[in-house]
Amino acid sequence: MRNEHTPEQPLATFQVITDTHLRDEADHIHNRHLEQALADIATFSQGSSGIMHVGDVTDRGLPSEYRELQRIWKQHAENLPDIRYTVGNHDIGAVVWQDPPIVLLEMKEDEVAELLEQEGQDISDEAASITVAGLWQRRLSDFEGTTGMRGSYHDHWIDGYHYIFLGTEQPHPKDCDMSAEQLEWLESKLSERATPNQPIFLFLHQPLMDTVAGSLKEQGWYGVNQDAELKAVLAKYPQAILFSGHTHWQLEAQHTMYDGAGHMPTMFNASSVGYLWTDQDEHLEGSEGLHVEIYRDRVVVKGRNFVTGEWIEGAAFTVSYPVKGS
Repeated sequence: MRNEHTPEQPLATFQVITDTHLRDEADHIHNRHLEQALADIATFSQGSSGIMHVGDVTDRGLPSEYRELQRIWKQHAENLPDIRYTVGNHDIGAVVWQDPPIVLLEMKEDEVAELLEQEGQDISDEAASITVAGLWQRRLSDFEGTTGMRGSYHDHWIDGYHYIFLGTEQPHPKDCDMSAEQLEWLESKLSERATPNQPIFLFLHQPLMDTVAGSLKEQGWYGVNQDAELKAVLAKYPQAILFSGHTHWQLEAQHTMYDGAGHMPTMFNASSVGYLWTDQDEHLEGSEGLHVEIYRDRVVVKGRNFVTGEWIEGAAFTVSYPVKGS
């Protein structure tokens, strides 16, 4: 019998980070923010089931940026749980990320080839990829090779809980494009050992429209082309919890949590490690993420400021179980 004065211990925990936007400069603030985040996570993640990264690992999808990821992770890995990754649009989009960005999908193949052969050092690592298809395949290959993930979507059973990662299968510069095969795969995976009283954890870089912060129609940062089709699948599993990134909206903004109310999964905006965005549609320097605790009858999600190493007041949420479907 548990002593009433002894705090209840969670059955499992994990951490959620997103939008690290690593650059190929070791002293870039995004890179320093990731180092701060990993050092901070090490102080409270003992026994964690893992760190779940919700995409935009790199800023431009360059091999040199993945080398920075390897360098930073190697420095901190000894004190951290395993990390698993979601693909983001910056990781594998067919874009030359300059100011303004050049969207290759809008160009003819000979124009793409000419650009990739003539452009400066921003894309020198990709000079061999002279078509959109080649650029997509190279970026996906670099993502897989560095992160150890296989494909745009994958799943893992960890400490008795199901973690499902979704992602785009087309090199869209901003949005997620999911095949019918991925949606069928997702429905099959969601059904594995599913019960109303146990959460299923989902990770997708782009949020669904009109759910979490930044995804409201007028804000414009939703981005799943199969929004209705994905919602139709998810509606069958209201016990699921979906974490997304992409918007960078700070955790103190409105709509960090979307309550599915038994009709849809609960959804969380996971903010950003690289930099933040506000409800006033303004850039904000900072670095945040989530810590998740799983209990017998609830899941607790807490916001963390990685710069100050403190919990974010007002960013603590509870999802109760069992969840009753519609």
